[in-house]
Amino acid sequence: MSLTPPDSPPEPVRQLSLFGTEAADPSVADLAGLLAGPGDVGRMGRTARLSIVVDAAWRVHVLVAELAARGLAASWEATEDQRYAVRTSYTRTLAPLAMAWLTDSGRKRPPGGFHLNGRRLRLWLAAAGAADPAGFLLRLGDGDQEWWPAVRTALATVGLPGALLDPGEGGPAYRITGRRRLTRLAELVGDRPPAAPPADWPALPA
Repeated sequence: MSLTPPDSPPEPVRQLSLFGTEAADPSVADLAGLLAGPGDVGRMGRTARLSIVVDAAWRVHVLVAELAARGLAASWEATEDQRYAVRTSYTRTLAPLAMAWLTDSGRKRPPGGFHLNGRRLRLWLAAAGAADPAGFLLRLGDGDQEWWPAVRTALATVGLPGALLDPGEGGPAYRITGRRRLTRLAELVGDRPPAAPPADWPALPA
């Protein structure tokens, strides 16, 4: 299927407006940001594939471009619930990521020493971030409850302590609130991709 969903402009790869050690070339390790949220990784022999379901066409554009920047071809398809499934091909390039994130039984879990940075947060935000009246949400995987605390610790370590929202409250997601923390989030994730609606991307204060 074509990689250009309907009714949304193509997404060029952009240079991130990050500071310090965050201003580095994209790498496959950045995809840990998708796995911190609702992304999944699966193994087949010595290869692995990453997949994630998103709720808007603009997210497809951004993710396909971000994956391409890391040397990964991706495809997408519409789902029955009017969302989009984005996935890479099986490739050996992703095998180390899968080995780090999958248990012997094939369950996803953050590896020891898991951390977040601007590039990882940018991917998580592009796939599963959303503004709400109280701040900004970073959505989580429904079946990952056991590992949510590790993700929360990683958020707090980069200055983004979040409040957990249960599914009945609009989650599962961590909500980032407060001017200082939202400014920190905007600094870390960098410039809004052209395909992303302004309301769905954190901005630095004027």
